[in-house]
Amino acid sequence: MVENVNLKVVCCTDTSGCCRPVQSDTTQRRKIEIEFLYLDLSVCTRCQGADDSLDEAIAEVSQILKATDVDVVVNKINVTDEKQAEALQFESSPTIRVNGRDIQLEIRESLCESCVDLCGDEVDCRVWVYHGKEYTSPPKAMIIEAILREVYGSSDKQELNKRTYRLLDNLRKFFASTRAKQGANKSG
Repeated sequence: MVENVNLKVVCCTDTSGCCRPVQSDTTQRRKIEIEFLYLDLSVCTRCQGADDSLDEAIAEVSQILKATDVDVVVNKINVTDEKQAEALQFESSPTIRVNGRDIQLEIRESLCESCVDLCGDEVDCRVWVYHGKEYTSPPKAMIIEAILREVYGSSDKQELNKRTYRLLDNLRKFFASTRAKQGANKSG
């Protein structure tokens, strides 16, 4: 885990509401909240790669966060069904948000072989675009830039939650296929 940073990590695997920020103390420090929303960390290589990139990015900026008196709260949320996806306005897996802003404004996806293995159907996962190149996991530098925009206050506030949300068919398909596969495994 990250050293020398006031970091709180909350991992959620259900809809119990445990994803609220953890209060670290009563001092007046600035806070950055990072949400990592994903479908699976046991099989999906894209979710695993995003998780690793996020941890590495936080480790890299830890001294800056400490020097600028910024606390970081990381909520790692396993999105398990449509209801939770809608409540979180989850658009694509994996997603990283810094203070409510998706670090990748444009949603691009491609076939994810590991999620095909996971749910038994063809589904797409997020593709990250950074400096004109596509990646299956977010580059560490992309995450660092998003965090530093919040630290130094140069983020574009008007982009926050401007899109109308609707659960995408790709996620519906993933959840339905996963349920069907689990049901077949229980009866077989």
